[in-house]
Amino acid sequence: GIINGTTNFILSEMRDKGLPFAEVLKEAQALGYAEADPTFDIEGVDAAHKATLMASIAFGVPVQFDKAYVEGITKLEAADIKYAEQLGYRIKLLGIARRREQGIELRVHPTLIPAKRLIANVEGAMNAVLVQGDAVGATLYYGKGAGAEPTASAVIADLVDVTRLHTADPEHRVPHLAFQPDQITELPVLPIDEVETSYYLRLHVEDKPGVLADVTRILADQSISIDAMLQREPEEGEAQTDIIILTHLTIEKNMNAAIAKVESLDAVTGKVVRLRLENL
Repeated sequence: GIINGTTNFILSEMRDKGLPFAEVLKEAQALGYAEADPTFDIEGVDAAHKATLMASIAFGVPVQFDKAYVEGITKLEAADIKYAEQLGYRIKLLGIARRREQGIELRVHPTLIPAKRLIANVEGAMNAVLVQGDAVGATLYYGKGAGAEPTASAVIADLVDVTRLHTADPEHRVPHLAFQPDQITELPVLPIDEVETSYYLRLHVEDKPGVLADVTRILADQSISIDAMLQREPEEGEAQTDIIILTHLTIEKNMNAAIAKVESLDAVTGKVVRLRLENL
Protein backbone atom coordinates (compact mmCIF):
# COMPACT_ATOMS: atom_id res chain seq x y z
CA GLY A 1 0.00 0.00 0.00
CA ILE A 2 0.79 3.70 -0.34
CA ILE A 3 0.36 4.43 3.35
CA ASN A 4 2.14 7.74 3.88
CA GLY A 5 0.54 10.79 2.32
CA THR A 6 3.56 13.07 2.77
CA THR A 7 5.94 10.92 0.73
CA ASN A 8 3.30 10.28 -1.92
CA PHE A 9 2.82 14.03 -2.32
CA ILE A 10 6.59 14.52 -2.65
CA LEU A 11 6.94 11.77 -5.27
CA SER A 12 3.96 13.11 -7.25
CA GLU A 13 5.48 16.60 -7.32
CA MET A 14 8.93 15.28 -8.28
CA ARG A 15 7.37 13.40 -11.19
CA ASP A 16 5.02 16.16 -12.39
CA LYS A 17 7.47 19.07 -12.08
CA GLY A 18 10.85 17.35 -12.40
CA LEU A 19 12.00 19.03 -9.18
CA PRO A 20 14.67 17.68 -6.80
CA PHE A 21 13.67 16.04 -3.51
CA ALA A 22 14.86 18.85 -1.19
CA GLU A 23 12.84 21.51 -3.03
CA VAL A 24 9.61 19.49 -2.95
CA LEU A 25 10.08 18.68 0.75
CA LYS A 26 10.06 22.42 1.53
CA GLU A 27 6.82 22.77 -0.45
CA ALA A 28 5.26 19.87 1.50
CA GLN A 29 6.21 21.53 4.80
CA ALA A 30 4.76 24.86 3.68
CA LEU A 31 1.46 23.12 2.82
CA GLY A 32 1.33 21.34 6.20
CA TYR A 33 1.76 17.82 4.75
CA ALA A 34 5.24 17.38 6.23
CA GLU A 35 6.24 18.17 9.81
CA ALA A 36 9.12 20.44 10.84
CA ASP A 37 11.10 17.23 11.46
CA PRO A 38 9.91 15.02 8.59
CA THR A 39 12.24 12.08 9.36
CA PHE A 40 9.53 9.50 10.18
CA ASP A 41 7.77 10.23 6.89
CA ILE A 42 10.62 10.59 4.40
CA GLU A 43 12.72 7.74 5.87
CA GLY A 44 9.77 5.32 5.65
CA VAL A 45 9.36 4.75 9.41
CA ASP A 46 5.71 5.83 9.54
CA ALA A 47 4.84 3.56 6.61
CA ALA A 48 6.73 0.68 8.29
CA HIS A 49 4.70 1.15 11.51
CA LYS A 50 1.49 0.83 9.49
CA ALA A 51 2.72 -2.07 7.35
CA THR A 52 3.76 -3.96 10.51
CA LEU A 53 0.28 -3.58 12.03
CA MET A 54 -1.44 -4.60 8.80
CA ALA A 55 0.81 -7.67 8.50
CA SER A 56 -0.22 -8.71 12.01
CA ILE A 57 -3.91 -8.26 11.24
CA ALA A 58 -3.63 -10.06 7.88
CA PHE A 59 -1.49 -13.02 8.88
CA GLY A 60 -2.03 -13.45 12.63
CA VAL A 61 1.61 -12.85 13.59
CA PRO A 62 3.02 -10.85 16.50
CA VAL A 63 3.88 -7.18 15.90
CA GLN A 64 7.55 -7.21 14.83
CA PHE A 65 8.48 -3.71 13.71
CA ASP A 66 12.15 -4.31 14.52
CA LYS A 67 12.30 -6.98 11.78
CA ALA A 68 10.85 -4.78 9.02
CA TYR A 69 13.14 -3.58 6.24
CA VAL A 70 12.82 0.21 5.97
CA GLU A 71 14.14 2.45 3.19
CA GLY A 72 12.92 6.00 2.60
CA ILE A 73 12.87 8.35 -0.40
CA THR A 74 15.65 10.79 0.55
CA LYS A 75 18.16 9.25 -1.88
CA LEU A 76 15.72 8.99 -4.78
CA GLU A 77 16.84 11.03 -7.79
CA ALA A 78 14.65 12.83 -10.33
CA ALA A 79 16.54 11.02 -13.12
CA ASP A 80 15.25 7.63 -11.95
CA ILE A 81 11.68 8.91 -11.79
CA LYS A 82 12.10 10.09 -15.41
CA TYR A 83 13.66 6.82 -16.60
CA ALA A 84 10.92 4.79 -14.88
CA GLU A 85 8.30 6.89 -16.67
CA GLN A 86 9.95 6.22 -20.04
CA LEU A 87 9.75 2.47 -19.35
CA GLY A 88 6.06 2.64 -18.37
CA TYR A 89 6.44 2.69 -14.56
CA ARG A 90 5.87 5.07 -11.65
CA ILE A 91 7.81 5.12 -8.41
CA LYS A 92 5.86 4.96 -5.13
CA LEU A 93 6.94 4.40 -1.54
CA LEU A 94 5.21 1.08 -0.84
CA GLY A 95 4.64 -0.77 2.40
CA ILE A 96 4.56 -4.47 1.49
CA ALA A 97 3.52 -7.46 3.60
CA ARG A 98 3.41 -10.76 1.73
CA ARG A 99 3.02 -14.29 3.09
CA ARG A 100 5.27 -16.89 1.51
CA GLU A 101 5.87 -20.53 2.48
CA GLN A 102 9.12 -19.72 4.27
CA GLY A 103 7.76 -16.70 6.14
CA ILE A 104 6.51 -13.16 5.74
CA GLU A 105 8.02 -10.36 3.70
CA LEU A 106 7.73 -7.07 5.60
CA ARG A 107 9.35 -4.16 3.81
CA VAL A 108 9.04 -0.46 2.96
CA HIS A 109 10.97 1.08 0.06
CA PRO A 110 10.59 3.10 -3.15
CA THR A 111 9.07 0.74 -5.73
CA LEU A 112 8.47 0.81 -9.48
CA ILE A 113 4.85 -0.07 -10.38
CA PRO A 114 3.43 -0.38 -13.93
CA ALA A 115 1.75 2.95 -14.75
CA LYS A 116 -1.49 1.17 -15.82
CA ARG A 117 -2.12 -0.19 -12.31
CA LEU A 118 -4.75 1.71 -10.31
CA ILE A 119 -2.43 2.11 -7.33
CA ALA A 120 0.25 3.69 -9.55
CA ASN A 121 -2.22 6.51 -10.26
CA VAL A 122 -2.78 7.44 -6.60
CA GLU A 123 -1.38 10.97 -6.55
CA GLY A 124 -0.80 13.83 -4.11
CA ALA A 125 -1.44 13.17 -0.42
CA MET A 126 -3.84 10.28 -1.11
CA ASN A 127 -3.32 6.77 0.27
CA ALA A 128 -4.34 3.39 -1.14
CA VAL A 129 -4.04 -0.17 0.13
CA LEU A 130 -4.22 -3.16 -2.21
CA VAL A 131 -5.28 -6.42 -0.52
CA GLN A 132 -5.03 -9.82 -2.21
CA GLY A 133 -7.53 -12.19 -0.59
CA ASP A 134 -7.78 -15.95 -1.06
CA ALA A 135 -11.42 -15.89 -2.14
CA VAL A 136 -12.16 -12.30 -3.11
CA GLY A 137 -9.01 -11.61 -5.14
CA ALA A 138 -7.63 -8.06 -5.27
CA THR A 139 -9.44 -5.18 -3.53
CA LEU A 140 -8.29 -1.55 -3.30
CA TYR A 141 -8.97 0.93 -0.47
CA TYR A 142 -8.41 4.60 -1.29
CA GLY A 143 -8.64 7.87 0.63
CA LYS A 144 -6.92 10.92 2.10
CA GLY A 145 -3.64 10.19 3.85
CA ALA A 146 -2.34 13.53 5.12
CA GLY A 147 -3.59 16.89 6.32
CA ALA A 148 -5.16 18.23 9.50
CA GLU A 149 -8.72 16.91 9.15
CA PRO A 150 -7.96 13.37 7.85
CA THR A 151 -5.42 12.93 10.67
CA ALA A 152 -7.83 14.27 13.29
CA SER A 153 -10.56 11.95 11.98
CA ALA A 154 -8.30 8.91 12.42
CA VAL A 155 -7.28 9.95 15.95
CA ILE A 156 -10.91 10.49 17.02
CA ALA A 157 -11.86 7.08 15.55
CA ASP A 158 -9.11 5.43 17.63
CA LEU A 159 -10.30 7.15 20.79
CA VAL A 160 -13.89 6.02 20.14
CA ASP A 161 -12.67 2.42 19.63
CA VAL A 162 -10.70 2.51 22.91
CA THR A 163 -13.75 3.80 24.78
CA ARG A 164 -16.03 1.14 23.29
CA LEU A 165 -13.56 -1.61 24.23
CA HIS A 166 -13.30 -0.25 27.76
CA THR A 167 -17.03 -0.63 28.32
CA ALA A 168 -17.41 -4.00 26.52
CA ASP A 169 -17.62 -7.41 28.20
CA PRO A 170 -13.98 -8.66 28.26
CA GLU A 171 -15.10 -12.18 27.28
CA HIS A 172 -16.83 -10.98 24.13
CA ARG A 173 -14.44 -8.42 22.72
CA VAL A 174 -12.88 -8.80 19.30
CA PRO A 175 -9.32 -9.74 20.27
CA HIS A 176 -6.35 -7.52 19.53
CA LEU A 177 -5.26 -7.91 15.88
CA ALA A 178 -8.56 -9.83 15.32
CA PHE A 179 -6.90 -13.19 16.17
CA GLN A 180 -7.42 -15.15 19.38
CA PRO A 181 -4.14 -15.47 21.33
CA ASP A 182 -3.93 -19.23 20.71
CA GLN A 183 -4.26 -18.65 16.96
CA ILE A 184 -1.22 -16.34 16.66
CA THR A 185 1.30 -18.00 14.35
CA GLU A 186 5.06 -17.80 14.62
CA LEU A 187 5.78 -17.42 10.92
CA PRO A 188 9.18 -15.68 10.75
CA VAL A 189 9.69 -12.30 9.11
CA LEU A 190 12.12 -12.96 6.26
CA PRO A 191 15.36 -10.95 6.15
CA ILE A 192 15.62 -8.63 3.14
CA ASP A 193 18.24 -10.96 1.58
CA GLU A 194 15.51 -13.62 1.17
CA VAL A 195 12.89 -11.33 -0.39
CA GLU A 196 11.83 -12.19 -3.95
CA THR A 197 11.13 -9.26 -6.26
CA SER A 198 12.14 -7.66 -9.57
CA TYR A 199 14.65 -4.83 -9.93
CA TYR A 200 15.45 -1.57 -11.70
CA LEU A 201 19.18 -0.94 -12.13
CA ARG A 202 20.86 2.24 -13.37
CA LEU A 203 24.52 1.97 -14.32
CA HIS A 204 26.78 4.85 -15.35
CA VAL A 205 29.26 3.30 -17.80
CA GLU A 206 31.94 4.15 -20.33
CA ASP A 207 30.53 4.24 -23.83
CA LYS A 208 32.61 1.46 -25.39
CA PRO A 209 32.01 -2.02 -26.86
CA GLY A 210 31.66 -5.03 -24.57
CA VAL A 211 30.37 -3.29 -21.44
CA LEU A 212 26.80 -4.51 -21.83
CA ALA A 213 28.00 -8.06 -22.54
CA ASP A 214 30.03 -8.05 -19.29
CA VAL A 215 27.02 -6.82 -17.29
CA THR A 216 24.55 -9.33 -18.77
CA ARG A 217 27.00 -12.17 -18.18
CA ILE A 218 27.30 -11.25 -14.49
CA LEU A 219 23.49 -11.18 -14.17
CA ALA A 220 23.17 -14.54 -15.95
CA ASP A 221 25.75 -16.09 -13.60
CA GLN A 222 23.45 -15.15 -10.70
CA SER A 223 20.38 -16.60 -12.53
CA ILE A 224 18.95 -13.11 -13.08
CA SER A 225 17.09 -12.63 -16.38
CA ILE A 226 16.51 -9.25 -18.03
CA ASP A 227 12.98 -8.04 -18.77
CA ALA A 228 13.74 -4.69 -20.44
CA MET A 229 16.62 -2.34 -21.09
CA LEU A 230 17.15 1.31 -21.98
CA GLN A 231 20.47 2.80 -23.09
CA ARG A 232 20.74 6.58 -23.27
CA GLU A 233 22.75 8.04 -26.11
CA PRO A 234 25.73 9.94 -24.66
CA GLU A 235 25.69 13.71 -24.96
CA GLU A 236 27.99 15.13 -27.62
CA GLY A 237 31.55 15.07 -26.30
CA GLU A 238 30.67 12.77 -23.38
CA ALA A 239 32.48 9.45 -22.93
CA GLN A 240 29.94 7.97 -20.48
CA THR A 241 26.26 7.10 -20.54
CA ASP A 242 23.45 5.53 -18.47
CA ILE A 243 22.18 1.99 -18.95
CA ILE A 244 18.83 1.10 -17.36
CA ILE A 245 17.98 -2.58 -16.78
CA LEU A 246 14.71 -4.11 -15.53
CA THR A 247 14.92 -7.70 -14.31
CA HIS A 248 12.50 -10.56 -13.78
CA LEU A 249 11.89 -11.98 -10.28
CA THR A 250 14.97 -12.95 -8.31
CA ILE A 251 16.13 -13.32 -4.71
CA GLU A 252 17.71 -10.19 -3.20
CA LYS A 253 20.93 -11.92 -2.14
CA ASN A 254 21.55 -12.93 -5.77
CA MET A 255 21.05 -9.33 -6.84
CA ASN A 256 23.44 -8.10 -4.13
CA ALA A 257 26.13 -10.46 -5.40
CA ALA A 258 25.57 -9.35 -9.00
CA ILE A 259 25.71 -5.63 -8.14
CA ALA A 260 29.00 -6.07 -6.27
CA LYS A 261 30.55 -7.69 -9.35
CA VAL A 262 29.10 -5.09 -11.75
CA GLU A 263 30.48 -2.24 -9.63
CA SER A 264 33.95 -3.82 -9.79
CA LEU A 265 34.03 -3.58 -13.60
CA ASP A 266 36.50 -0.97 -14.85
CA ALA A 267 33.93 0.46 -17.28
CA VAL A 268 31.32 1.10 -14.55
CA THR A 269 31.56 4.44 -12.74
CA GLY A 270 30.35 4.83 -9.16
CA LYS A 271 27.58 2.87 -7.48
CA VAL A 272 24.75 1.05 -9.24
CA VAL A 273 21.35 2.60 -8.45
CA ARG A 274 19.02 -0.24 -7.41
CA LEU A 275 15.25 0.09 -6.94
CA ARG A 276 12.80 -2.76 -6.42
CA LEU A 277 9.92 -3.38 -8.83
CA GLU A 278 6.51 -4.94 -8.18
CA ASN A 279 4.12 -5.84 -11.02
CA LEU A 280 1.19 -6.32 -8.59
